[in-house]
Amino acid sequence: MPAVTLFGLERSVYTRIARLALHEKDQAYQLREVEIFGDTGVPADHLQRHPFGRIPVLEHDGFRLFETAAIARYVDEAFAGPQLQHTEPQARALMNQTIGLLDAYAYRPMVWGVFVQRVRRPLQGLAADEATITRSLASVAVVLDVLERGLRSRSHLAGDALTLADLHAYPMLRYFALAPEGAGALAARPELARWFDAMHQRGSVMATRTSLEPA
Repeated sequence: MPAVTLFGLERSVYTRIARLALHEKDQAYQLREVEIFGDTGVPADHLQRHPFGRIPVLEHDGFRLFETAAIARYVDEAFAGPQLQHTEPQARALMNQTIGLLDAYAYRPMVWGVFVQRVRRPLQGLAADEATITRSLASVAVVLDVLERGLRSRSHLAGDALTLADLHAYPMLRYFALAPEGAGALAARPELARWFDAMHQRGSVMATRTSLEPA
């Protein structure tokens, strides 16, 4: 059994971010599904792993860690494989800034405001909240414009090599792009669309494709 266990959900954006880092490092791990959104709430044993009941949580040889950004950095630093963080201070700061803005300004409107409303709710027989979608698209546009401007001068989100910033962004943008409005917003930004298409072909991305994505 691998020494690394990741507690989460395969459909979760943040679980996928951690999984992408593990795959990029070619590090074996076991994914243990923890349903935190069920009718009975967060399982009691998971609250022992994560005091706030979130996912993912990583365990490695007795060491336990929560919070996705911390997990991804640990994976990069603890295991052999390609380096996923810049060493030059300004480039590393740009990577951290990108991760921060994705968490603060992209995740909720992209995933909950657009993807869940336009894609998930109809699959569950529920109506989409059009006002929420409209507000979320307006908010997301600023994020997309920031990413587009950066990609005009570099091949990846934080420079000319893959970093944790790219791995943090892709799962959010993938769900966003499953909504017609999201796909259109990406298509309207050619550099971001180029980056997205290149990411979509990576082995780590294909290995972590979720059950909510079309085959």
